[in-house]
Amino acid sequence: MRTVFSGGRVFDGTGSPLQETDVAVEDGRIAAVGDGLSGDETIDLGGRTLIPGLINTHVHVLATSPMMEERLRMPFSYQFYGAVPILEHLLSCGITSARDLAGADAGVRLALERGVVRGPRLQVAIQALSQTGGHIDAWLPSGEECFEYYREAPGRPAGVVDGPEEIRLAVREMIRAGADVIKICTTNGGVYPRKDHLPPHFRDDEIRAAVDEAHRAGRPVASHAHGAEGVKNAIRAGVDSIEHGTYLDEEAVELLLEHDTFLVPTVTRFLGILDRPEAAARVGEERYAHAHAVADACIASFRMAVAAGVKIAMGTDMHGGEFLDELYYMNKYGLSPEETLKTATTSAAELMGISDEVGAIRSGLRADLVVVDGDPYDFKDMRERVAFVYQDGRLVFTGPAGRSGGRS
Repeated sequence: MRTVFSGGRVFDGTGSPLQETDVAVEDGRIAAVGDGLSGDETIDLGGRTLIPGLINTHVHVLATSPMMEERLRMPFSYQFYGAVPILEHLLSCGITSARDLAGADAGVRLALERGVVRGPRLQVAIQALSQTGGHIDAWLPSGEECFEYYREAPGRPAGVVDGPEEIRLAVREMIRAGADVIKICTTNGGVYPRKDHLPPHFRDDEIRAAVDEAHRAGRPVASHAHGAEGVKNAIRAGVDSIEHGTYLDEEAVELLLEHDTFLVPTVTRFLGILDRPEAAARVGEERYAHAHAVADACIASFRMAVAAGVKIAMGTDMHGGEFLDELYYMNKYGLSPEETLKTATTSAAELMGISDEVGAIRSGLRADLVVVDGDPYDFKDMRERVAFVYQDGRLVFTGPAGRSGGRS
């Protein structure tokens, strides 16, 4: 069956301007892009825009609640069932591929691959690695240890490690458990008022050990890093991406450029909390105040990176509003509309090492496609205008904007 999408505009994912052309899909892949294409079936876009399936490079699909107290009251297995609506929500946003940077194990990925649950194709980090007293260490001042991130479990090894040899072993354990990417934490952070984002974590030899071990196994390394020193230490050690980069300085930006390192700014992590009352209510007053305090730094760092030409990929983290809010903020604070969509298509695919499969509308790639109603460069309410979502050429979501669409 050869299906042709016609009668609309196409954003091909490269950052090029919109063009009026046809796209032919056959056997789950894009067969051709051009004018006057014919097929067994025609889908009339009705003036809408066809874009590549979007890619979110930083999610936590098991993050069912931002509140530690609430998570502690949940039965252990709830996190996996709670991931189902999150995965569905990602798909309804047009996100057809994603990277989970701690929490989801290989079983979640397999359930998606086999169609047990619906959602984006998923790469998994299994668990983040941090030093004692670091970002994922669950120790509390009371002396109790209290699950704050993702509890050790079968298929999800512990992540608190110290010293190069422990780190090498932990990387190997993550890979044995099925990790597609290794995540390390070179600063503290998150929307946590009691955590100082600025001091660097892990010594240089520890970071190098993680990167060396991961790269030997063909796995990229993503570094959670807010403070500039932790960012710079991670880049010098050879990580593939900086996640957050909330407090960049000029040297950090220069290093991002010099080492061709991706930045995944996750600005929604803070700004989405401030702009969406429902998100603010979820995180509580203390975290809301903290998000307010760091928002200016987040914006300034992002603008600095954009002005310098740093490579940026879209990622949202969690609990900061809608997934597509990230596009709105990146456009608002410096990226052109074309560049903004590129962060969630070709750039994100490059970071995840899947650009030979997805991320663009090009002959030979998977037919992951999103039909958007209205202006595709108006990101403010983009999710409400997602009309249809296709994965491997199959219709997997129809939004309100698409219920008047037609086939001929």
